[in-house]
Amino acid sequence: MILVTGGAGFIGSNFVLGWLAHSDEPVVNLDKLTYAGNLANLASLANDPRHLFVHGDIGDSALVASLLARHQPRAILNFAAETHVDRAIAGAGNFIATNVDATFALLETVRAWWQAQDDAARARFRFLHVSTDEVYGTLQPGEAAFSETTPYAPNNPYAASKAASDHLVRAWHRTYGLPTLTTNCSNNYGPYQFPEKLIPHMIAQARAGQPLPVYGDGQQVRDWLFVTDHCAALRRVLEAGRPGATYNIGGSDEMANLDVVRTVCGILDELAPAAQGSHADRIEHVTDRLGHDRRYAIDAGKIARELGWTPAESFASGIRKTVEWYLAHADWLDALQASHAGQGERS
Repeated sequence: MILVTGGAGFIGSNFVLGWLAHSDEPVVNLDKLTYAGNLANLASLANDPRHLFVHGDIGDSALVASLLARHQPRAILNFAAETHVDRAIAGAGNFIATNVDATFALLETVRAWWQAQDDAARARFRFLHVSTDEVYGTLQPGEAAFSETTPYAPNNPYAASKAASDHLVRAWHRTYGLPTLTTNCSNNYGPYQFPEKLIPHMIAQARAGQPLPVYGDGQQVRDWLFVTDHCAALRRVLEAGRPGATYNIGGSDEMANLDVVRTVCGILDELAPAAQGSHADRIEHVTDRLGHDRRYAIDAGKIARELGWTPAESFASGIRKTVEWYLAHADWLDALQASHAGQGERS
């Protein structure tokens, strides 16, 4: 049995689906179901006895303690987080509450339970904390990619809150011996992503014949990672990662946001042509985000050397699969947009 927190969100739900596709080991899935949590992502597991969904907060120590006592998980994967930079800039309170305070509460509850286990159970247990490359700050053109030893330099409230959570996880390993693993991933994309993020937002806007807003000059560079590759990396880290270690997970595909949008438009022109002209004709440059980091890039050499993981998808293959998925699941996208009218934003 494993316990997954935040397993109804984008990456978490993809992980749960992938886990149960590769293993019969049951999953307890704890999710608060904030705006970005969506049980429709897990609809295929509705009658699967291997999946137990629990609606709740990682900061609810009594609930978490009861789940630990009842299910005795051999591992916890913590996806639970507020993640959208625009929302953090508009109001950081929820980010501090979830990413810092609730993560602290989770660590304390897990530590108390873990310390009460026998030697064998303590030795085999793992706590895998899923984080982001944004904790490292920004890179200049030509500067070496982020490695696991790059100093933390977060530049926005979201990144700062995730940096704080990473530091807590590290401290709980160094001080108490809790067998933790931390992963820092680059920009994920793929099925089930909430349409405030760049790629699904552009697909949704294009389908509706609406403008495609791109921040600033659109030359902000990101390293793009297909979500199923990320999930495969997490399974490998859980299987063989060294307790206390950090692993950077990236797609080794750096692209500027504007080029990503143009690529999406090109695929849409082929698969779902606009009534007139190209979808790219509706690209509009809008005022840039406050404190917008210019470039992220991940050096994923450590996980390749130590654990043998490399991404299976290139950006070219992954982005086509992504656009095809959203076009084939228009009902999923339409229902989500209808239930969150007016909340669409950009990554």
